[in-house]
Amino acid sequence: MDNLKQIKHLYSRAGFGLRFEDMQSFANLSVKDAVKNLLDAVDDPVAAIATDTDYTPAMKADVAARKMFMQQQRQEEKDLNIAWMDKMMNTHAVLQEKMTLFWHNHFACRSNKAFFAQQLNNIHRANALGSFRTMLFQVAEAPAMLQFLNNQQNVKNHPNENFAREVMELFTIGRGTYTENDIKESARAFTGYGFNKDGEFLVRRLVHDDGQKTFMGKTGNFTGEDILNMLLERKETAHFISNKLYKYLVNEVPDAVHVNAMADVFYDADYEIKPLLEYIFTAGWFYNDKNSGNMIKSPVEFLVGLSRQFYITYDKPEILLQFQKVLGQVLFYPPNVAGWPGGRNWIDSSSLMYRLKIPSTLLDGGLIDFSGKADPEDEAYLATVRNQAQFVSTRVQSNANWDKVLNGIPKDASNAAIAGFMLEPKLNNVILNRVNGAGDTKAMMIELVSTPEYQLC
Repeated sequence: MDNLKQIKHLYSRAGFGLRFEDMQSFANLSVKDAVKNLLDAVDDPVAAIATDTDYTPAMKADVAARKMFMQQQRQEEKDLNIAWMDKMMNTHAVLQEKMTLFWHNHFACRSNKAFFAQQLNNIHRANALGSFRTMLFQVAEAPAMLQFLNNQQNVKNHPNENFAREVMELFTIGRGTYTENDIKESARAFTGYGFNKDGEFLVRRLVHDDGQKTFMGKTGNFTGEDILNMLLERKETAHFISNKLYKYLVNEVPDAVHVNAMADVFYDADYEIKPLLEYIFTAGWFYNDKNSGNMIKSPVEFLVGLSRQFYITYDKPEILLQFQKVLGQVLFYPPNVAGWPGGRNWIDSSSLMYRLKIPSTLLDGGLIDFSGKADPEDEAYLATVRNQAQFVSTRVQSNANWDKVLNGIPKDASNAAIAGFMLEPKLNNVILNRVNGAGDTKAMMIELVSTPEYQLC
């Protein structure tokens, strides 16, 4: 039973939780084998749903063309969001997707072109369990990121420092480890880095500064690649990523000894991600009680986990976007380049109300009222289509496969055992009294997923 408890905890952090049908097959599996299965499973990229067509000339031509362009743009953004949600809800490669979600927030980026956003998302996925070094170089050449951080405007004699600053502060060594002069000099090294109209990376030689630059005590005719390599040479990068990953997978309060050990593994592996994850998931401290049932699920983790556990399908998957909006995490729309802060920031009085109401709405049908303020970019789009009534009472057309759920539960499982499997925190007397007094298993399960405890992993 302890073995299943550990594997359940492993999958709550390295994936999106276990289903009841997994209990039998995982009961006799060692933690080491379960970790290997997670690390070995890979899935395909998100299939192409966005175009790279340039509509700029048509947009300039007339208002109707601009309106049609914006409608298509927003539809492609929605399609991309739904495609990724669908992949997370159905993939067998749960760790790959969980880590893609991590890198999506680490390299936080907004793009008004879904084709670019999809490119970046698939870079994260392809390298999610691979090489951070490779991923960093590919992200630095991704049109979505170059556009978001204004590197198209970074030219010789007039360097734009946005990209150079964030590469250090948010992507590698972290704040307090570099100087303003390091930013200025590295920005010069990234001059000319951009992309063409087809979304292909290129270095525009005529606007690249090929003069001598002094960066972190070294002088030379450095390029952007040189800067990235020097940042990777600094062990602060391994520590910065390890600390952030600890807060994502283990505990919001980092343990300095464990983070330092993680950084050693990561740095010595030349930034290969698999050895670091294997170290975390096979460490005894990962399974300590203080690291279990203590983290708030992100809105996406909450929605994906619920959908997977109950095999939910959606007649109108667009409802998933509305859920994301009211819960505070819309994929591909981070609040800023620092990403979503996470942790307790996921919960306020409004979002908690929706979190407690959404499960019963999805599992038992019914109306849910959406209210709130639209994203500024949404407002601009809504104005063009003359439709401001975005947040309304909506009937959620979802279908949970209750036969499959109930058939997966062992016949001799008590209500307390079912509750213990579904919830990560230890069962308290309030929960035990509720489950013991439940009329039937289905009603009890709906009640369980509507508790604050279900928000924790």
